[in-house]
Amino acid sequence: MAEYPDGFVESLRELSRLMVDEERLDQTLQRVATLACMSLSGCDFASVTIEHAGQPRTAAGTDKAAVLIDDAQYAADSGPCIEAYRTKSVVPVDSVADDGRYPLFAEVATEHGVRSSLSLPLVHRSQGQGAFNLYARTRDAFTSEDREHGLLFAEQAAVAIANAEVYWRTYDLTQNLQAALENRDVIGQAKGVLMARHGLTAEHAFDELRRASQRRNVKLREIADTVARTGELPND
Repeated sequence: MAEYPDGFVESLRELSRLMVDEERLDQTLQRVATLACMSLSGCDFASVTIEHAGQPRTAAGTDKAAVLIDDAQYAADSGPCIEAYRTKSVVPVDSVADDGRYPLFAEVATEHGVRSSLSLPLVHRSQGQGAFNLYARTRDAFTSEDREHGLLFAEQAAVAIANAEVYWRTYDLTQNLQAALENRDVIGQAKGVLMARHGLTAEHAFDELRRASQRRNVKLREIADTVARTGELPND
C-alpha cells in the first residue's frame, strides 16, 4: 500500500469536498494552492498558473514571493511553470543555483530564498489548464515520491478547477438570460402601455421607446421601466 505524507490524504478529501457554488473560482484556486503546499512536506509556498485570454497568469498563491517568481517567468516566457503548462509534463528544478535552464527564474527565485521547485501540469480530459508551482527553500526538496503524490494531487485539483469554471460559466449565462428575459418583459409592458394610450402599433411603440432612449442617452430598459411605472414617456 502506498505511503503518503501526513495530511496528504486529507488534502485530497478536502479537494473532493470543494463546493464551487459557495465560492468564486479565485477562492477555489486559493484553497487548492494552500492544500498543495500543505500536502508535501518539502513545499514552503505554492501558486497556481492558469491560462487567461491565451496567456498564463497566477490565479492564486500562498506567498507574495510565489507570485513574483511566477511573474518573472511570464515576462521571460521561460521557466518551469511555463514549461509544465505548455508541455503538460512535470518539471523539477532540484537546484536553482545549478540548473541553468531558466536564468531569469533562477535570479528572482534566488532573491526570494528559493533553492528548488516542482511544477506540475494541471490537465483535465487531455486539456492543459495550467500548472502547480511548488517552491522550497532547500535544495532537492522534492523526491520522486513527492512528484508522484504531486501528480495525483494535481489531477484532483484540475477536476476541481474544471468544475468551478463550468459552474460559473453556466451561472453567468443563466444570469444573463434572466436579465434578458426581465428586459423583454419590461419592454413588452411599456409597449403595451403606449399602444393602449396612444393607439400605436407594436412596432411604432417600440420605435418611440428607442428614440427616447437615444435622445436621453439612457438604456432602453430604463426608458421602458419609466413608461411601465408612470404610463408616459419621460420628458426630454
